[in-house]
Amino acid sequence: MRYRYFLIALFAFLATSGCASNQNQMLDNDQAMAMQTAVNRGQFDMGCPSATGQIISREVVQPALQGPWVNGIQRAEFTVGVSGCGRRKSYIVVCPEGGNGCFAAGPGPFHPDFQ
Repeated sequence: MRYRYFLIALFAFLATSGCASNQNQMLDNDQAMAMQTAVNRGQFDMGCPSATGQIISREVVQPALQGPWVNGIQRAEFTVGVSGCGRRKSYIVVCPEGGNGCFAAGPGPFHPDFQ
């Protein structure tokens, strides 16, 4: 009986550790593109071509819809600080899994009802 529980625990551990390494690989693959996206937006918003960026945080966000017939898209989400010309801004950069690019969202509410 103990052997059976051990196998179940081992299987669960191996399954979750594989997901974590896939998520880290996804974050590593998208980080340079996310950084460049935020820096480009910051340079434009601040009117400062010499602005540079710094990764503040990064995580993989699971889709809101998951089920047997409906699945959303997993995405890498980065918080990037951009500074230059005496100014600083932060951006949330989202890179959808399997996509060809990222987009940078500015600070503030996404919808007027959620202020």
